[in-house]
Amino acid sequence: MWYLCVFYHRLLEYRKAEFESLAGLFEGCSGATHLQWRLPEDHHPDSPFHFVNLPSEETARFIANRMVVIEMDAFVGILVKGIYEIWGEGRSFEELEEAVRIYPDERKTLYLSSGTTFRITVECFGKAISFPEQNERIQKLAFVPFQVPLLQGRVNLRNPDHNFCLIDNDDYGDKNGLPPASQRRIFFGREVGASNRKILQTYQLKSRKYLGPTAMDAEMAFLMANQAQVKPGKLVYDPFVGTGSILIGAAHFGAMTMGADIDIRVVRDGRGPDCNIRSNFKQYGLPMPVSLLRADNNLPPWRADLKEMFDAVICDPPYGVRAGGRKSGGRKLLKGAVDPYTVPDDKRVGHIPSTAPYSLVECVHDLLDLAAKMLVMGGRLVYFYPVMRDEDSPDPTFPEHPCFESVATCEQILSFRYSRVLLTMVKVAPYTEEIESTARLRHLEFKENHLKWLEDGNLHSAVFSPADVTGEKLSSKPKYRGKYV
Repeated sequence: MWYLCVFYHRLLEYRKAEFESLAGLFEGCSGATHLQWRLPEDHHPDSPFHFVNLPSEETARFIANRMVVIEMDAFVGILVKGIYEIWGEGRSFEELEEAVRIYPDERKTLYLSSGTTFRITVECFGKAISFPEQNERIQKLAFVPFQVPLLQGRVNLRNPDHNFCLIDNDDYGDKNGLPPASQRRIFFGREVGASNRKILQTYQLKSRKYLGPTAMDAEMAFLMANQAQVKPGKLVYDPFVGTGSILIGAAHFGAMTMGADIDIRVVRDGRGPDCNIRSNFKQYGLPMPVSLLRADNNLPPWRADLKEMFDAVICDPPYGVRAGGRKSGGRKLLKGAVDPYTVPDDKRVGHIPSTAPYSLVECVHDLLDLAAKMLVMGGRLVYFYPVMRDEDSPDPTFPEHPCFESVATCEQILSFRYSRVLLTMVKVAPYTEEIESTARLRHLEFKENHLKWLEDGNLHSAVFSPADVTGEKLSSKPKYRGKYV
């Protein structure tokens, strides 16, 4: 059945990917889920309104509310504002009336029977509608059989049995940074499910006890958890845990969490007994991580025979803009100037291991190899990958691995020079010695063809070097920003 999905006008490339991941989670499908989508008539592709064909109303309600269990009513699709069963649409109220009249009566009478309560809300995209204007539009819905004696329900504005929504999209101009609207379109229908973004206020970074320079904001942490199809009972691992912001999003959805970081001061000490990773989990009443390790992504601490342990690996690898990657060893040790050593027992408590630079291309290869070995079949790897946006830069290519199939690629533009892409991959083949050799060859091929800054770690210089201001002047008029939202 076709439903109208209304998205928040944010992170445009993430919207359908998150929706399809949650649909796959509800259907028990760990692989790629491809739904049928179509745009309403005369709508821009970046419009927040999209029709989607779903197998059942339960699927729509789950995606909007993400109610894994009844008690966890805060589980939501972060970018889904609401999903509606549309009774009619048109360019005017006359066309809307005709469409509602021909909509099957058996579908309408289910929600208009006597003894039920209802509420009508009026929404618009691109501009605000005053309360008198909302009442005026509601009065025009007299053709909907709310007042038929045999079907008459009662109005309840606080806790109704059924919510109905009138969405009126009129021309809101072209100087407001929004996708252009060519013609007016009015929708009327029943609300199947709606999300609750209040959890973002609860988890906002400015009120969190322990933060670092690369802490992931709450909205993106929840999106990454949804892309990884996190749910209760799953074990989620972050090899670059930092202050634990990504694991907090996974723990909110009921997952068991585990993290590692190369900096022992972060995972062990923080800024004191009341300001560390565990205090962040305690702040939100979330289950503590199963374990926090001082571990190196380049030298994983797992036994050689340990495989398929995690249900999801979610991380933000260090790519050198705010923090560069580090690996164990130190420059002298890696160059062979000194021999490997063992730290004496009496100095281990306060010892800070020496580290050396860790290029992104090497880091991502190690990450893919770790995930291929440690993820269960059908497990998901979700991580960020940086992309330069200069005109001279070639089209981006992304790392591949024989064990994985890519299911989503979502770009978030951070500046006119670079962006980061959220890559979602699902494990489709078991990890073997043959696959390990094939992955190594793919890594060498990727290493030969990648951009130089991936190896040198000079992304920071490329991003923050002085801009050339000799070109055309930037316009002060607000234009449609597209993927910048």
